[in-house]
Amino acid sequence: MYLVIPQQLAGRADLLAQALGAADAAAVLVHLPEADPRTQIDQVKAVAPCVQERGVALLLAEHPELAAPTSADGAHLHGIEALKAALPALKPARIAGCGGLATRHDAMLAGEAGADYVMFGEPDPNGHRPAFTAIAERVAWWAELFEVPCVGFAASLDEVEPLAAAGADFVAVGDCVFADGRGASAAAADAVRRLAVAETTA
Repeated sequence: MYLVIPQQLAGRADLLAQALGAADAAAVLVHLPEADPRTQIDQVKAVAPCVQERGVALLLAEHPELAAPTSADGAHLHGIEALKAALPALKPARIAGCGGLATRHDAMLAGEAGADYVMFGEPDPNGHRPAFTAIAERVAWWAELFEVPCVGFAASLDEVEPLAAAGADFVAVGDCVFADGRGASAAAADAVRRLAVAETTA
């Protein structure tokens, strides 16, 4: 599992701890709100201990320049150009992930450029994304042909199992966990159960 922290919850270590306590996550991606760098650094440092002390990778969305000052494990970039621009600051010590890949060609370019993983299905800045069938097809295509890990973004808990079944190495969950009325812990545990179903039926 790959947990995505929305901007409005960037500094909420309590909610993040609840989710991590219920899920064996591989990575946590923090979307930082628009603010001065000092505030952003403080928000990352507020959640870093509960992530990294569990052995989970802490990644920053669109802020590769803050990875070193915050001791984050890497960054997630939107699009191939952003990835290429960030690689000198991140490699070889830190993780460079890439999403916002509109075409199969873009995904292949990201893999060739040195992305440590590619992500399919995440919403764009306006909240739009492709139809779920197209996302699942892209995941299945990538998983069959490439060795670079693939992350499938689940907009709802109902998408977790089919993305895993399609071949995603990791399934990303964000609002569908942190905005769940049952609480982050219960929602994360639900996502884990759905992943387990996909693994047993694979």
